Amino acid sequence: MTRALVLGGGGVTGVAWEWGLLAGLAQRGVALAEADLVVGTSAGSVVGAQLCAGRPVGESYQAQLAPAVGEVAARFGVAAVARLVWAGGRTRDAVRARARIGAMALAARTPSEASRRAVIEARLPVRQWPARRLLVTAVDAASGEFVVFDAGAAVSLVDAVGASCAVPGVWPPVTIGGRRYVDGGVRSAVNADLAAGAQRVVVLAPVTSAFGPMPRLSAQVAALRAAARVAVVSPDRAARAAIGRNVLDPARRVAAARAGFAQAAVVAAEVAAVWG
Repeated sequence: MTRALVLGGGGVTGVAWEWGLLAGLAQRGVALAEADLVVGTSAGSVVGAQLCAGRPVGESYQAQLAPAVGEVAARFGVAAVARLVWAGGRTRDAVRARARIGAMALAARTPSEASRRAVIEARLPVRQWPARRLLVTAVDAASGEFVVFDAGAAVSLVDAVGASCAVPGVWPPVTIGGRRYVDGGVRSAVNADLAAGAQRVVVLAPVTSAFGPMPRLSAQVAALRAAARVAVVSPDRAARAAIGRNVLDPARRVAAARAGFAQAAVVAAEVAAVWG
């Protein structure tokens, strides 16, 4: 039986909410950390890298309740989303749309790559690719090509996760092998279709929205359900209130983590029925 865990993007609050949910589910006997395959996009790549490396879920959750030392606050509100929609929503060609967003990211004024890499390193106590299968998503900023990094790629785990977390217009694109890469969420906030082939799939999706030619999570999940049992969890009303309007605000991290932990009690039976 192949089990896949898909961890979607959602900023620092998405990281916190996912760890809270994972810890709450583990406390109720639902061990998502035992997944055979983990797919990580943006925030989900941070969580997935640590999870696959064997960092205890409870320990990671507790870390989210501590002060967010080293995290840099940034704005990702209505204006930032509008810029993404304007850049990528004017064509039905998905690759062209991603290239336009990439061009915007390459032209944006952002912190340096080095300073941003230091933040990513601080998030990853374990920095080697894990033995367990981990897929980390990104997008080539120049071509718009969707890229999936894994242990077989000639890229460090820190750089792969950094690329997956490179929110266009906010954080700098990451240089890997002479190419520049941006957030895997530019292709899809979740990229759940990468779990195709698994028999049981659990999707944790802090963000479910899509625009322009981006594939919808609903369509990805429908395709998975043709051959697998699938459970999808996204923030409930209380979690959305805790997360707030800016997913890149570290001040919201503690509340988001606690909301995820609390939500686990509500969804545990549904997730357990799929996970087995």
